[in-house]
Amino acid sequence: MTQTFLLDPAMAWAAFEARDRHSDGRFVGAVKTTGIYCKPSCPARHPKREHVTFYRDPAEARAAGYRACLRCKPDEVGRDRIAVARAVALLEAAEDMLALDDLAAQVGYAPHHFHRLFKRATGVTPAAYARGLRARRAALALTGDTSVTEAIYEAGYSAPSRFYEDGAKRLGMSPSAWKRGGAGVTIRWTIADTSLGAMLVAATDKGLCRVSFDEDETALRARFPEAEILPGGAALATLAAQVVASVESPDRDQDLPLDVQGTAFQEAIWQALRAIPLGETRSYAELAAMVGNPAAVRAAGTACGANPVSIVVPCHRVQRGDGTLGGYAYGIDRKVVLRKREGVP
Repeated sequence: MTQTFLLDPAMAWAAFEARDRHSDGRFVGAVKTTGIYCKPSCPARHPKREHVTFYRDPAEARAAGYRACLRCKPDEVGRDRIAVARAVALLEAAEDMLALDDLAAQVGYAPHHFHRLFKRATGVTPAAYARGLRARRAALALTGDTSVTEAIYEAGYSAPSRFYEDGAKRLGMSPSAWKRGGAGVTIRWTIADTSLGAMLVAATDKGLCRVSFDEDETALRARFPEAEILPGGAALATLAAQVVASVESPDRDQDLPLDVQGTAFQEAIWQALRAIPLGETRSYAELAAMVGNPAAVRAAGTACGANPVSIVVPCHRVQRGDGTLGGYAYGIDRKVVLRKREGVP
């Protein structure tokens, strides 16, 4: 189903001025004086604003009599995104790791070019994406009745040593600890006062694992039933203060450490959310496109709802394609305030 959206000329021009790659594929700009149309990130010198007309896609621009720019090749954007989406499907369907050469050949690209294309679209390399999928499968298997060793092989690892090399690192704890629901992991927590209400801040020794409003120790224990849950004290005070500062003064770049796990798709969405600049927003469709899966609009919204560390991963910067706010786990009123503090009307 084709996504429809309102094309705001002012926002489109701002994207062109910024050469915003995330806007590529969303619309094109046609230059009256040259008769060509370009994608927003085109590196060519910008024409005067009055000479540019915006169209929703290359087909509209061609129908109006324009031809594609030979420098930025705007017609290839859609093809690139289709190729990335197909590669993601191939990786998810594969039982074994796909070599880059094989993956690129199946989607019709040269390996090195596709490696750059895939990373630009998803934020990770094809190999890293595949490792994430295997780790997710291992996590799911470890919650069942199988042994740790069986779960490792079921997830597609050739040997337990391969899991310990990259899978365990991704899960953030040992396989046996994961099997026992996080046993052996220490989480420190505190309730911080903010102008938007009481906020739960919890962290392992690696980083923040939960930031939420209207939750307390009981909710934290329900989420991590086998972990050792301790009061934060001085060990958490500095980190909690930085999180509060992100609520009250979002213009300050905190760059806070995280210790969160999700599916490969969820983690790609969370990375994309952290890449949205302060004062800007993205639609759910744009967010899905940013991770190379433009058809997964609803899944992108679900991943936003599953965000374990609000504020730090700024899911409040996402809205519907028509410009309306959409949902927010902690209430629309908080979403409105957060956006206004960041300069979003």
